Amino acid sequence: MLPDIGEGIVECEVVEWRIQEGEAIAEDQPVVDVMTDKALVEITASEAGVMSKLHVAQGEIAKVHAPLYAYTPEAGVGEDAESGAAAGQPSTPAASAERAPMRETSSGGTEGVQGQGPYGRIPAAPAVRRLLREHGLSLEAVPGSGKQGRVLKEDVLNYLEQGGLEQGSSGQGAASASREKASAASQATSSASSAPSASSQGEVRVEPLRGVRAVMARRMVESASTIPHFQYGEEIDVTALLALRERLKPLAQAEGARLTLMPFFMKAMALAVREAPILNARLNDDVSEIHYLPSVNVGMAVDSRTGLLVPNVKGVERRSLLEVAAEVQRLTEAARSGKVAQEDLRDGTISISNIGALGGTYAAPIINAPELAIVAIGKTQWLPRFDAEDRVVKRAIMTVTWAGDHRVIDGGTIARFCNAWKGYLEDPESMLLHLG
Repeated sequence: MLPDIGEGIVECEVVEWRIQEGEAIAEDQPVVDVMTDKALVEITASEAGVMSKLHVAQGEIAKVHAPLYAYTPEAGVGEDAESGAAAGQPSTPAASAERAPMRETSSGGTEGVQGQGPYGRIPAAPAVRRLLREHGLSLEAVPGSGKQGRVLKEDVLNYLEQGGLEQGSSGQGAASASREKASAASQATSSASSAPSASSQGEVRVEPLRGVRAVMARRMVESASTIPHFQYGEEIDVTALLALRERLKPLAQAEGARLTLMPFFMKAMALAVREAPILNARLNDDVSEIHYLPSVNVGMAVDSRTGLLVPNVKGVERRSLLEVAAEVQRLTEAARSGKVAQEDLRDGTISISNIGALGGTYAAPIINAPELAIVAIGKTQWLPRFDAEDRVVKRAIMTVTWAGDHRVIDGGTIARFCNAWKGYLEDPESMLLHLG
């Protein structure tokens, strides 16, 4: 059964099966990767045995507490495995064949009886279901030749070519039109080695909005539509900060840490929160109370292969710069691989979006609710500035743009907070006076 992954998650997408039917599995061996609303989760085997059946195909949705896969325990290999029978599945290939009888077709061949996949559904890929919708066909009307009666694209095209729609209410004209559409679809999806027709312009590729991207879409719409955003921009001279980082990089490398600017941003933010604690607060559900949080858990937006993730470094105010750097490195690697832990995504209090890492200069970030503020950091540019003697000098200038929840944060508050944060970054040695 798919275990309870937590966080109120009731379903997830099967991303990749690591083990196929008939293969041996060892205890604690990764069996399948599933995508939840927040991250990629690895499901491992509870005991050793042999995989007998995959209940949910790759790309389909699995339900919590519903069958995910069936296996024969190691002690029962070669025997009549009761675990497979208990799940209502055949324990041998012969028994499986009995569940999928063959029948004669009009062309004299054989094909599988219409099967039932996980949760009583007929298996079919999203592209096949789309093709059926385009031709006004129901999935049940087309006999499937794939495993478990899976309906393949070829099954749909063959059905249309044989005039399957003539038996429906749409008549000969609809059948003829459908065959023409099927022929066009077949041409559009032919192999790259064959030359496309002059009128062919390809198909629209459809991808389901699931997992992290679906949650991001839902939460960003909710945040933008329910929270009045207040934007505030500033320039920060990070010339001294860049020089300090270069001096400290060899020392950090000797400790096994990669020292970027992010740990400095986070540490300075934790210090600035002491001067404006409301930036590290949140509203309760009925918007009647402000809860001032005891710990500064700074989130960082990471552009992962599964979508935008915002893991956070817990207790930045209590950690050394090296400890923050190690956490930033760990979370970045985990997020980019899509395997960040659930606890690393929870309980963030304020967030940083480093858009400058990709080359952006300005951004208007959307608050990661229920947090009250987020800052977008632009790329650092070497620009001319006047020094104290009115001479033009080259300085490293970084643009930042804040977004605050205007229900509780006003312009003066966010400006004072940003000034405190800016002061620590422009004179990084001053942070030494406040480190515990």
